[in-house]
Amino acid sequence: MFGSIAERYDLANHVLSCGRDFYWRRRAAQIVAHWKPNTIVDLATGTGDLALTMQRTLPAAEIIGADFSNEMLSIAQGKGLRKTTVADALELPFSNESVDCVTIAFGLRNIEDWNAALREMWRVLRRGGHVLILEFSLPQFAIWRAIYRFYLHSCMPLIGSLLTKKKGAYKYLGGSIENFPSGSDMLDLVDAAGFGRTQAEPLTGGIVTIYSGEKQTAST
Repeated sequence: MFGSIAERYDLANHVLSCGRDFYWRRRAAQIVAHWKPNTIVDLATGTGDLALTMQRTLPAAEIIGADFSNEMLSIAQGKGLRKTTVADALELPFSNESVDCVTIAFGLRNIEDWNAALREMWRVLRRGGHVLILEFSLPQFAIWRAIYRFYLHSCMPLIGSLLTKKKGAYKYLGGSIENFPSGSDMLDLVDAAGFGRTQAEPLTGGIVTIYSGEKQTAST
C-alpha cells in the first residue's frame, strides 16, 4: 500500500493535517537536537520528512533513514536525504549499542509487534541514547475527541483516497489510531521495553503525541 501511494504521500500528509505536520516534525527535531546525538536512525522514514528536518537541524549528525519500502526511500533520496537503508524495524541491520538516537514518526502503529520493535530500538541504542516516537493519539477533551473521531472516520478516508487516487488508501487509518495505545498506556510500553525517563508531550490538542525515553543500562 505504501509503495503504491509513495508519489502522492507527502501531499496527502500535508493536506490531511492542514499543514500541522511541518510543526510536529520541527518540534521533534528540536527535542532530538537537545540530546546532541552523533548518529540517528529514523525508522519508517517513508519519504524522509522527519529525517530531512533533523538533517537541517543537526547538519553534523549522521542520519540514516530506514524503511521497508524502496519506493518511499527513492523519494527520500531525491529530496536530499543523504543516507538510507532498506530495513525491517523488527530486525534492524545495526549492531548492539551502535547509535545515539532512534526516531520513528507515524510508523510504530503500523508495525506488527510494537513491543518487539521497541525492544529492537533499545538494542541498537548506546547507553544514554534516546528514542523518540511521534505518533497519532486521541485528545483527552471530550468535545475535541468527538470532532477528531468524526474527521478520522468520515472525512480523512475520502480525502486521502482522492489525493492518492487509491480508493481506500486511508480507510485503515482511523481504526489504527483508535487501537493504538496513547498517553500513559504508550508510556507503559516504552517503560516495558527498558527505557527510563519516559515523557509524553501532546501536540495540537492531543491529536499527536511525542513520546521519548532514555536507555539507561547497557545491552547484555
